[in-house]
Amino acid sequence: GKNGAIVPLIAETGGQNAIVADSSALPEQLVDDVVLSAFGSAGQRCSAARILFVQQDIADKVITMLQGAMENLKVGHPQYYATDIGPVIDEEALAMLTRHKSMLDSLGRKIAQAPLSKDIAHHGHYFAPVAYEISDLSILKGEVFGPILHVVRFGAGQMAAVLKALNDTGYGLTFGIHSRIDSV
Repeated sequence: GKNGAIVPLIAETGGQNAIVADSSALPEQLVDDVVLSAFGSAGQRCSAARILFVQQDIADKVITMLQGAMENLKVGHPQYYATDIGPVIDEEALAMLTRHKSMLDSLGRKIAQAPLSKDIAHHGHYFAPVAYEISDLSILKGEVFGPILHVVRFGAGQMAAVLKALNDTGYGLTFGIHSRIDSV
């Protein structure tokens, strides 16, 4: 045994949490869930969705709906009832998110970014939720703790490859699936 005070242990979990949607998914329900999971709490929950894998057949419709949903997000001070998304935790988090967004500007295609007023941006660590389409999960080297969603399309018959790619990241806390097929 060890004498003295008990050493505190703080365990932090997280990872490349994903939502996978096949062609039978209901786009309206999917977009509601994605927005809530990826952007709620400014994306700073270890359970937040980081990646949306969406089957090619419905991808364009889902992306269009996601654009509309994100246009209506209100970034602002959490004390106001109308606010959907508050600030990120500190200046370091904001800088990390800004760097990741710059990387995505060169490697991905911006789908949508929530509006962020210049007034609020100067009064705290605010980062407008943003979604990018990327070609491949391998672009992501680590967890990005904040309101950035990465969208990856996959073709019919590629579900096993998608799940393998997710498992190969070696970490993840949550997983969601949108499908109306019981055998998925």
